[in-house]
Amino acid sequence: MEEKKSNFIHDIIDKDLAEGVETEVHTRFPPEPNGYLHIGSAKAIYINYNAAKTYGGKFNLRYDDTNPVKEDDEYVRAIEEDLHWLGADPNGGIFYGSDYFDKCYEFAVKLIKDGKAFVCDLTPEKMSEYRGVPTSPGKESPYKNRSVEENLDLFERMKNGEFPDGARTLRAKIDMTSPNMNMRDPVIYRIKHAEHHRQGNKWCIYPMYDFAHPIQDALEGITHSLCSIEFANHRPLYNWVVDNIGFEHKPHQYEFARLNMTYTVMSKRYLRKLVETKVVDGWDDPRMPTLSGLRRRGYTPSAIFDFIERSGVAKADSMADLNLLEYCICEELNETAERRVCVTEPLEVEITNYPEGKTEYFELSNHPKKPEMGTRKLPFTKNIYIEKSDFMEHPVPGFTRLKPEGEVRLMGAYIMKCESVIKNDAGEVVKLLCSVDLETGNGKRTEGPKVKGTIHWLSCEHALDREVRIYNNIFNRENVATLLEDDNFEEFLNDESLVVLKDAKIEESLKDAKAGERFQFVRIGYFTPDSKFEGVFNRTVALKTGFKAK
Repeated sequence: MEEKKSNFIHDIIDKDLAEGVETEVHTRFPPEPNGYLHIGSAKAIYINYNAAKTYGGKFNLRYDDTNPVKEDDEYVRAIEEDLHWLGADPNGGIFYGSDYFDKCYEFAVKLIKDGKAFVCDLTPEKMSEYRGVPTSPGKESPYKNRSVEENLDLFERMKNGEFPDGARTLRAKIDMTSPNMNMRDPVIYRIKHAEHHRQGNKWCIYPMYDFAHPIQDALEGITHSLCSIEFANHRPLYNWVVDNIGFEHKPHQYEFARLNMTYTVMSKRYLRKLVETKVVDGWDDPRMPTLSGLRRRGYTPSAIFDFIERSGVAKADSMADLNLLEYCICEELNETAERRVCVTEPLEVEITNYPEGKTEYFELSNHPKKPEMGTRKLPFTKNIYIEKSDFMEHPVPGFTRLKPEGEVRLMGAYIMKCESVIKNDAGEVVKLLCSVDLETGNGKRTEGPKVKGTIHWLSCEHALDREVRIYNNIFNRENVATLLEDDNFEEFLNDESLVVLKDAKIEESLKDAKAGERFQFVRIGYFTPDSKFEGVFNRTVALKTGFKAK
């Protein structure tokens, strides 16, 4: 058993085990395969998986595929891939809600025979009207007192496809006076003539989630059904289904607060809209809060779980700071990422006093604080690239990098002085002519003034061409989730969410870098090769974030 990090869910489990309510822990993660998982899903995975792992129990993946309209095998595959990437492989097994359709139908028939369910002919509009409001009792359906025989006949005919969508529903007989609207004779089956991604056209009636979910939990032996807080008002119905079907094993539902994050939406409806309107290049766009997007951007499972843990596992809703997520990955990559050189906006420099055709190599460390990570050699030649922003023809006060007649240290190499500036017809600086102090290649200077600035560089002859992509918030408002509506969607998009630098140069050692490998581009940020587009590096995070650690 792993060292337990206390939260209210673990307190519940401790109590259940101590009192003998349960003898083991068995949890599940039940995503609907109608979109890609996002970082909010990662919290549910973390809580369920971690609870099972901490107590030496089992963890199931169960696809909630009870709605055939929006579900797709693409999402099924993506969900399993995301869990594997997170390291949360389901040791209890992989299941599909649709595989329980026969059992759900059998239990629905049982409720009808027990006088606890009836077929209702009310339209959705009438049903909503009859349900009333929480402050006053609802109105009984005129079809509630149908005989058991009539209900069985109608329900079988629903299953056989005799009625169109929406013509009839199967409802539980509970309490139309309940202040909990979920208990006012809820619908447990609806007619939907649609092909299912696994069941094909076998079924034209489908169980509602509130009916199917507790059945699935009970059949799989789930002990602690851990879900987000919006299901708290559904818990009485969950218990009603378990009790009235008569399961010997009774799972229990517990709720936790969802993960909300600044500058982000977790609604699959809005995430799908970003994809369908081509604001992003797919569900795995690195600006998306999806796990596949975060993976493509260079985030790690450990950083994501660290963020979730620091954000807290509680019952009350709160807003997590996006800067905290960036801080978590930045803190990790500062320790683990090898250093490399990239010049994002190159400015050519000719070293006037350096021999034509000569190449020498300077040894640079892969990590300044970890000698065990080794070194690599960077070639130096007569023509090099530096960052445009590292030169200023008319420097502002406090500027310590290269300027006319000024000196800088070339990282790991010589001290360089700017002798003259070459401009194009538009007056733009296109090249610098500089000299180097050839006695300073060891990193020291025996004579002359101390040089304050150090800049990175690459040999023009050896540098590789790459595209660098800088990602920023996709939305421009911190609390965007509370403001979005279908007709104002574009108003909150950040025009600078993607900055593409097409002419970047990288050092030769990155030639065979692969997606999933992470590097610090010195003085710039942390980057990873893109998994979708060859020759592209994605920025994971800048060197510094807006989060202030306490």
